[in-house]
Amino acid sequence: MKNIFLKFGTACLIAASMLLGGCGRGFLDTDPLSFYEPGATFTTESGLKAAMAICDRHLKLYYAADHNEMLPLGTEYMFSEMSVASATDKVLMLDNIAEDLTPSSDSGEGTSEHNLDRTNSIWYFWRQTWLGIMYANTVIKYAPGVVSIDSTVRNAYIGRAYFHRAFRYMALLMQYGDVPLVTTLIDAPKQNYYSTKRDAILDMLIRDMEWAVGNVPEQNDMSQIGMVNKGACKVLLVKLYLARGEYQKAKGLCDDLISNCGYSLMYEPFGEFNTQQGVGNTWPIERNVIWDLHRCPNKLRSDNRELIMGIPNRGSDTESFVKMLTMRIMYPFFFNDNELKAPDGKPAMKNIKRNDPNYNPDMDYMRALGRGIATWRLTHYYNRAVWCFDGEEDEGDLRHSSRCGNWINMEDLKVNNKESSYYGQKLRLFAENGDLLCSDTIRRWYSMPHYKLWIEDPVNDANVSGSDGNRGATTGGNADWYLYRLAEVYLLRAEANLYLGQVQNAVNDVNAVRQRANCNHMYTVAEFSIGSIMDERARELYFEEWRNCELTRVSLCLARSGIADEWGETYDLENFDKQSGTDMVGGSYWYKRCTRLGMYNHGPINIIKGELNYKVDKKNIYWPIPESAIAANSKGQLHQNFGYDGYDPSVKEWDNWQDAVAAEQSGEEAK
Repeated sequence: MKNIFLKFGTACLIAASMLLGGCGRGFLDTDPLSFYEPGATFTTESGLKAAMAICDRHLKLYYAADHNEMLPLGTEYMFSEMSVASATDKVLMLDNIAEDLTPSSDSGEGTSEHNLDRTNSIWYFWRQTWLGIMYANTVIKYAPGVVSIDSTVRNAYIGRAYFHRAFRYMALLMQYGDVPLVTTLIDAPKQNYYSTKRDAILDMLIRDMEWAVGNVPEQNDMSQIGMVNKGACKVLLVKLYLARGEYQKAKGLCDDLISNCGYSLMYEPFGEFNTQQGVGNTWPIERNVIWDLHRCPNKLRSDNRELIMGIPNRGSDTESFVKMLTMRIMYPFFFNDNELKAPDGKPAMKNIKRNDPNYNPDMDYMRALGRGIATWRLTHYYNRAVWCFDGEEDEGDLRHSSRCGNWINMEDLKVNNKESSYYGQKLRLFAENGDLLCSDTIRRWYSMPHYKLWIEDPVNDANVSGSDGNRGATTGGNADWYLYRLAEVYLLRAEANLYLGQVQNAVNDVNAVRQRANCNHMYTVAEFSIGSIMDERARELYFEEWRNCELTRVSLCLARSGIADEWGETYDLENFDKQSGTDMVGGSYWYKRCTRLGMYNHGPINIIKGELNYKVDKKNIYWPIPESAIAANSKGQLHQNFGYDGYDPSVKEWDNWQDAVAAEQSGEEAK
């Protein structure tokens, strides 16, 4: 088995301190960046390795960092039809996105990593994405000057850096719209940026990634797993081609990845079969390929032919690895004595220590399913609707199967409190007289894709007698994660085929993914639409894809291609992202999915602790450019997004990337 790229070494840590030392809160900081003689540090291959290792490590921070209450990727899902904020005890919950998300809403104390009143990482994306661009620009600037290595090796470094920069910019474009183009290192305060238009940046990224595809090696030609490879470069280029309307090129690259690169979907169980040892029959798992495919020890195995690129993140090195607290953040908060009751009024679910005489290893839910706090909850769309066809659930789909243990329904759990006369019986939401037995159905009662989010947590699992929150409770641990795998390529090719009018081919691609999942229902041409593809992405790629970004990218593709969505509506490229309001008329495809399928804009919801009002505005397809960034750019003018305070359509922007780069290097202002 090939080595997994796990440790970064002393050189990386030194370089990290240099790169982070003067960075502050983003690319517009007034403090100069501190590189401590970068011209000397990055003149050797060891220096390039250190800088590239920082790029690689930074990629995982999107998925796992921002204090122990947050997972940045969860923010992507609350801006979609699949999830909403549900931590009802948070002051900055952001249920009413339409009114509460402003250019200044991420100012002050709310932008601290240690602020536990938030349920989103919007500010974190803005800051960290610019950091990632800076790291990539470091390699791009200094790699050409490292003459001690072969040009092939040198070009591979540059190609990987192009990937890292393009990955970050793709996220910025889909989250924030038009943004500044930063292609070089900033060694002194720079305050005269202007934004560059989305399509201009896409053009540059396509150029860069075409070069990267030609210069980054295939995974089979690399000794380490976890670094950027040619396959990953191709997947990112496919998404860029789709965003720019180059559908035939996107299809061609997908054809190549599926047929010529040695990848294949996994159809049979493989690798380690982790059955949650030590918790008896609390939640038994029947071995299946979907469970094995998403076990952390199996994701980066060399015999996992579906893997295109993963993110190594397992081990005890606290400097190199970050905990994926998926079980803490995403699972229902079904503990606390009086929040979820049995019909006799007694607490239904208790956290019982293993040294307690009332402990039953066959109902140890704290260890088997984790101690969730439900920062976000899943919507009815993802809990049930997307798994149904003509009102009937596809019972063959392994991704939604509680029978084999992949999926958790609250009704399948049992009362584990021996003081209750209902001990050992299944949980109920309502008593026989109709009384609600759950104090907060937003936070404490919903289904979960257990196979995706359950992670071994040996540290907390070994803590038998610790505090109430930690005694044997699993919250998630160090875990490898997928960045790209072949199933997504099938769904990207389906999208390209749909835009090209090759609907049968699109149907075949989606059904290939469904066949592997053991689904009974297969799509036909008559029922197929872009919604079929987005539904399948929801089923297959939960907590892998950046859902908000993908919805926005597809919104752009629909507007550019002119094809109708699943409701027969079409979109205008000139205004799909320049509308406001919370009504159902107009808006983008992103907005239609969030409101028609998700939990937004359906009216207030009463809970015991108050009222929730899940709302999004059409303008929220893009997040506002932070007011702090605009203010710091005092000699230029950034373009604020439509509908937010400060929006001005007359603000000049660069409309091609070449002029933006030339101006960046010369200090020139936009014309």
